[in-house]
Amino acid sequence: MSDDALSATLAALADPTRRAILARLADGETTVTDLAQPFAMTLPAISKHLKVLERAGLISRGRSAQSRPCRLEGARMKQVADWLEPYRRYWEQGFDRLDAYLTQLQAGGEDNGHG
Repeated sequence: MSDDALSATLAALADPTRRAILARLADGETTVTDLAQPFAMTLPAISKHLKVLERAGLISRGRSAQSRPCRLEGARMKQVADWLEPYRRYWEQGFDRLDAYLTQLQAGGEDNGHG
């Protein structure tokens, strides 16, 4: 993924409304009207959020009679997950070291009659 595409994707994900829209689309394709229901904003405001998500490659919109159903596009999200993978490993290694340290402290505490 290019830096520009990654930046656009992360910028799109930075907004809580857009993340909530993506969470709803994870359950399946739906219309803009249905997506807008839980939000206290106008349909044009929701449409602006959808355009950001669409430009970032996170969703696509089709045409079905009078509606434009929206669907989640997983490829871009997978690219972000792949980009994040080394950082996940970094944090897991840190937690493993913390776990080993706490186990060592607990074992030392038991030797001293604490525990």
